[in-house]
Amino acid sequence: MGRLAAVAATGMCALSLAACGGSDDDSFKGKSADEVAAQAVKATRQADSMHLKGSARQEGGESLALDIAVDSEKNCEGTIKQQGATAQVRHRSATLYLKGDEKYWQNSLKQQESADKIVPKVAGRWVKMPAGDDQLSGLCDKQGLLAALDEDKSERKGMSKSGSTSVDGAPAVKLTKKSDGKTLTMYVASEGKPYILKVTTTGGSEPESTTFSDYNKPVKPEQPPAGETVDLKQLAAR
Repeated sequence: MGRLAAVAATGMCALSLAACGGSDDDSFKGKSADEVAAQAVKATRQADSMHLKGSARQEGGESLALDIAVDSEKNCEGTIKQQGATAQVRHRSATLYLKGDEKYWQNSLKQQESADKIVPKVAGRWVKMPAGDDQLSGLCDKQGLLAALDEDKSERKGMSKSGSTSVDGAPAVKLTKKSDGKTLTMYVASEGKPYILKVTTTGGSEPESTTFSDYNKPVKPEQPPAGETVDLKQLAAR
C-alpha cells in the first residue's frame, strides 16, 4: 500500500504533456497548443488549492482511485482505493491521520510480525501516523504532486487543439495527442484562469483519468475526535 503516493504521482505525469500545432480556439486565439498547455501548467501549479479525482489501471490489472482536496499548506483530505482496500486521509497541523479498512492495514502491515495484533486495533479507526513515516503524506504535498507537470520536457510536443467542449459544465479547450496506440487528452479552462480541468489517457494498457476542480477553495480537514483516534507509534512500541 506504500506505493499509493508513487502511483498517484505517476498518474499526474500525464499532465506534463503540453503541445504544439493545431487550429485556434476562440478563447486562445493566436496561441499554439503548446502555449495553451504551458499556460495551463503554470496556472495549475500557482493555484492555492484544488480537488483531484482520478482513476488509473496499471499493467497487471491493479487499479487506483484517488479523490482528494489539497492546498499549498499541505492541508488535505480525501480517499484512496487500491487492491480492494480503502483509506481516508486527513493532514492538518503537520499531522497525518488515516482511517483504513481491515484490508488496507493487512496490506500495509504485512511485513510486521505484530500485524495480526495491530490490525484489529486500527481497522476502521483514525490512526495518527508517525511524522514522515508513511508515503501517503506525499499526497498532501500539492507542489510535490504537481512537480510531474514539468518533469519531461520532451513530451511537450505533438499535441493539437481539438475544439471547444466542457468539463462538468465549465467551458474548455481540448488538446489531444495520439502516439503508440494511445490518446492523451488535456482539457483547459477557457474562461477565467486557464486551469487544467481534466486529463485522460485512453487506448493503452494503463488508462487514466484525472479531473481537477474547486481551485482556490479552502481545505480545512477536521481533526478526528480523540475517542476515535489511536497512535500507531504507541501501538507498535507495545
